[in-house]
Amino acid sequence: MTLKAQLESLRDETFEKIQKVADLKELNQIRVEILGKKGPITEVLRGMKELPAEERPVVGSFANEIRDYLAQAVENRKEVLEQAALDAALEKETLDVTLPGKQTPQGSRHILSQVMEEIEDIFVGMGYQIVEGYEVEADHYNFERMNLPKDHPARDMQDTFYISDEILIRTHTSPVQARTMEKHDFSKGALRMISPGKVFRRDTDDATHSHQFHQIEGLVIDKEITMGDLKGTLEVVMKKMFGEDRNIRLRPSYFPFTEPSVEVDVSCFKCGGSGCNVCKHTGWIEILGAGMVHPDVLQMSGIDPTEYSGFAFGLGPDRVAMLRYGVNDIRSFYQNDLRFLNQFKVKE
Repeated sequence: MTLKAQLESLRDETFEKIQKVADLKELNQIRVEILGKKGPITEVLRGMKELPAEERPVVGSFANEIRDYLAQAVENRKEVLEQAALDAALEKETLDVTLPGKQTPQGSRHILSQVMEEIEDIFVGMGYQIVEGYEVEADHYNFERMNLPKDHPARDMQDTFYISDEILIRTHTSPVQARTMEKHDFSKGALRMISPGKVFRRDTDDATHSHQFHQIEGLVIDKEITMGDLKGTLEVVMKKMFGEDRNIRLRPSYFPFTEPSVEVDVSCFKCGGSGCNVCKHTGWIEILGAGMVHPDVLQMSGIDPTEYSGFAFGLGPDRVAMLRYGVNDIRSFYQNDLRFLNQFKVKE
């Protein structure tokens, strides 16, 4: 059999194999076996030296045509197999875009955040500014500027976490008031502010106490501020928070930074004052402490107590939330139990 006949037979057999192959790996093996450096076409070209000189160009040209023909056949078959593999993958991995998507659970503001924002909105509507301060404070601002000098027995009620002898984690948001009084320019008007935030005390955790809780303290300073202004302000706030039919009463108390000082009760919003388990059958619920700013506190802030007066108050959003929603354990607010928190979920 002549070399030309051998090449024609190789062409036909290889082409048939290429058309039948169903795997890219097998196709590549055929390409290497036939068209590689050790393949039969290369062997034919190497044996051309034994041919007469006039036949060499004819056979060489024919061999190159067959090699190009089979190489093109391999490429064509490769495209067919790759497209078939892609079609199979697309069919297997098809997504039905008309199906409804999976709903991702949406979070909501914490119940304490909701209560605090509601209280803040009430005071902003009354012309108060919201001032936030440091949670790590100096003893000077946390205690001394609040008329609680070192070794004052009232400090025991606010035992806290000390970082050093003079640096502590604040026990109330009152230091914010002291710092604000220092900076306020009374020539531009009265000071009306609230200071919300976390506070810390070394309390034993139980159902009604926590080492961390929230406070919102308020302060008003201007000329001719009286206890009547304090009572009128708190009446408005309590009605907005607990209902328009609420009343308040003031009972004498003691706080080092106010004089006179009062405890403020609100008529029970559950029973209307007739007596129930929420108000312990008294008809009243203790809600906050307040009083007229002590003259010494004003003087320490550079304010003349003979010209200016003011009132201050402090309430706990945690306690408000407990009373409003019937929560009997303050620790529930901080345990991140979704079964508890989802009861207070609101739409944004």
